[in-house]
Formats: sequence, structure tokens, C-alpha cells
Amino acid sequence: MTRIKTPSPINASSRRPPLVHLLCAATLFSGFVFLIQSSLFTGGGRVGNVSREDVEILNGFQSSVQQCVANRGLGLTAHIVDHCTLVMKFPEGTNSTWYNAQFKIYEPLEYSYDVCEAILLWEQYRNMTTVLTREYLDVRPDGWLEYAAKRIAQLGADKCYNRSLCEENLNMTLPGRAPFHPRQFRTCAVVGNSGDLLKTEFGEEIDSHDAVIRDNEAPVNDKYAKHVGLKRDFRLVVRGAAQNMVAILNGSSDEVLIIKSLTHRDFNTMIKQIPNPVYLFQGIVLRRGAKGTGMKSVELALSMCDIVDIYGFTVDPGYTEWTRYFSEPKKGHNPLQGRAYYQLLECLGVIRIHSPMRSQRKQDWSDVPSREMIHTAHSAALRLKKDQADDLGQFSSCKVWGNVDPSTPLPVSGSPDMSKIRKNSNYNKWEILPVESLRKEARDQYKSMEGVSLYKMDGNKLDDLVCIRHSESSV
Repeated sequence: MTRIKTPSPINASSRRPPLVHLLCAATLFSGFVFLIQSSLFTGGGRVGNVSREDVEILNGFQSSVQQCVANRGLGLTAHIVDHCTLVMKFPEGTNSTWYNAQFKIYEPLEYSYDVCEAILLWEQYRNMTTVLTREYLDVRPDGWLEYAAKRIAQLGADKCYNRSLCEENLNMTLPGRAPFHPRQFRTCAVVGNSGDLLKTEFGEEIDSHDAVIRDNEAPVNDKYAKHVGLKRDFRLVVRGAAQNMVAILNGSSDEVLIIKSLTHRDFNTMIKQIPNPVYLFQGIVLRRGAKGTGMKSVELALSMCDIVDIYGFTVDPGYTEWTRYFSEPKKGHNPLQGRAYYQLLECLGVIRIHSPMRSQRKQDWSDVPSREMIHTAHSAALRLKKDQADDLGQFSSCKVWGNVDPSTPLPVSGSPDMSKIRKNSNYNKWEILPVESLRKEARDQYKSMEGVSLYKMDGNKLDDLVCIRHSESSV
């Protein structure tokens, strides 16, 4: 008879310790991984440019932005992925009617944003010059022969073969130095053209701002006064609007025109007929969903103003047609990405949104991160982006440097064949404005920047600036 051996109690129990050891090893390994992750993101010390303190600062800032969106987003919610990444989501059932023909899809209901990059970009704009000037073209290595040519529509060449050729086309829109300064105004209203303005009576509130910025052909008259106000200080226009500007500007010789894209013969002809100052916008190319003249107006305002209030942008949910307050309804789109981005900007402290859906309640801005919190988060984001050993402080993004003596006289914008009304225009009001006459906050800002003007070079890069230092006598 064959005897079958059964495992002894000793042999059976001897199999258990390896299983226990495996479980213990897995637990220890998980703990080890957790410790490594903690040292990278929440623990002590540094790994590369990442420090515990900076990640904690940015995580806290993300939480504040998230709460702000919950309070102000009217249905939008913000979802934190990590210390820099935030996803903005529309509620389920949002009507996405805008069709992207290129990708053959309707606009999605969620968008991911790099908050660290966004805060670096927009805080940089607070110190930048956004009007093209002679000093910029003089300092930039390819300023007159290459860059200037790109701003003239009819030149028909990639570059100017001599400086005089570009000067001839740009003289009427080219101040010697920046005519507008950071923090020159305390409050600015940027007024869009949305038909939703007719549902409000924001007119007096808009006019109470230190400066008002409008877009293109938007009419300003008694008919629309209670909705959009009557004050007019700046108007950002595309080149196609040149033929309408003489009529649009009738009765407003002080309103400054700023051309968004290129200057061309039609603009130069129009300029000679009006006393209004006219300049070229020197912003950067921003590749994002919120585009157009309205966004450029926000960029312009932020470079001059402490507080930027926007009206008539239709950035809150609930509308189904794109309209202008002065035109008939058109079959339009539902720009969800633009709305999400504007809401993010509000909770980054860049703008304050006013709309029909908010006009009936008291505007309380306490849920927007404070300037101190934004400044701290900006510093942390900057340290994450750059190695501290190479950090040059507020001028770390300057790639090209130049020096200018502000006491040197420069020609005021214009050309020798200007009419009499043109020669007596309001250019002098801005172009020979001494720093000493600016409001205290603007003077303090000028001193803190050591008299340096910041200009963007090209594209969407954060670390590509032309920086021009003015003599210390003016600081």
C-alpha cells in the first residue's frame, strides 16, 4: 500500500512567513515611495527648483483660486491637479453650440490651465510697455530693418532696406518713449461690445473710472449712455476699422487710438484728418481661447491701471447668441473656453467681471486672492521656473538691454505734411509728460523698477524682454 504523506504542521506553518515578508516589503516600498514624493513636493529640502515651501505656497494659492471660482463662477468649478495645474469645468448639460470646423468637434466643457505660467505672464504685464516706440526700435538688434517692416501692411518686403523707408511709414504712430506708464491710472473700465450691456445700466459706473477703454466702432452717444457711459479715453482698433474712425471719433479729440495690428495707408490718411493721438499696440501673441480685441484691451489696461473692470464681455453663462449692443442679433457661438479663461483671470486678480447676472447683487471682492497672496505665489512660480543661482530678480527676463537719456529731446509723433489741426493735436499731452507729474503710485513704481521700461520681444515667451534703462536723473 502506498503511503500518502500529509504536510506536517511544521511544514504548513513554514509557508506563511514569506507571505508576511512580502506584505511587509510592499508596505515598506510604498512608504519609501511616499517619502520620496513628499521630499519632492511636500517634504523638506530641494530637488532641482522645487522646494517644499514653494509648493505649499502654490497649493494654498490654488485652493484660494478654487474657492473664488466656486463663489464667482456661476456654475463653473475649478479642480486642482497639482500645484500648477488647474482644470476649469462647466456643469453637465451646458449648451455647447460652437462648432470647431478644424477638429470637427463641439466646444468641450472643461479646460486645463497652468496657473504658474498664467500668473507669471499677467504679473509681468503690470510692468510692461504696450505701445511701440522709437526707443524700442533703436535698442532691438533688428528693430528698424526687420521688426519695423512687419508692422507696415503695404511694405511688401520682409525688411526695410534703409531706416528712412520704415520711418516714413511709422512716423505718425511712433512716440520717442512710452507715453503711458505702469500704474498711471488707479481704475480702468474696459468696455466690450456685447448686446448684454443693454440689460444693464452700468453707464455712470463706467464713467466713474479714471480711464475708459473701448473697442473698434463701438458708438458712444446719448442713445446708449445709460448702458455704456459717455467717457472715452482709449480705443483699441483693428486696421479694418480705419475707414470708420473719423465719424466714430467725431466730438472726441482726446480719445487715444491704439492700432491693434498693422498700420497702413488708410490709417495714415485717416490720422491726418483728426487731432487724436494714434499709436501702435506692442503686445505679444497669446495662444489661448480668449482672443480678439477685447483681450488685447485687457492687456493694454493692465499695463497702465491698478484695477481693471470689464463690462460687456458676455463671460457669464446663459446667453445663446452673440450680439453687439449696437447691432442686430447674429447667429453666433458659445465661447466656453474664453469664459473659463476670463473667470480664471478674475480669480488671479487680473480683472473684475461685471455682467447682467452680477448687477443685482453687491459686488464683494473679498473672495479674490489678495495682492499680497498673488505676489507671494508669483515669487514661488518664478523660483520654480528659474534656478535661484541664475535669478537676476525683476530683470531676470531681460535678454536685450539699452540705455536712454530721458532728457534728450525726441520728435513728437507726426509728419511734416500734417494739417494745422494735426500740429495742434493732443500728442504733447502724453509724449512729453514728465514722470514727476504722474500719480504717486506710478512714481513709486517707476522708482522700484529703477527707471527701466520693459518691452516684449516676440511670441508667447515669458523670458524674452527688451529692457531699456533711463538715466538715474529721472528716477
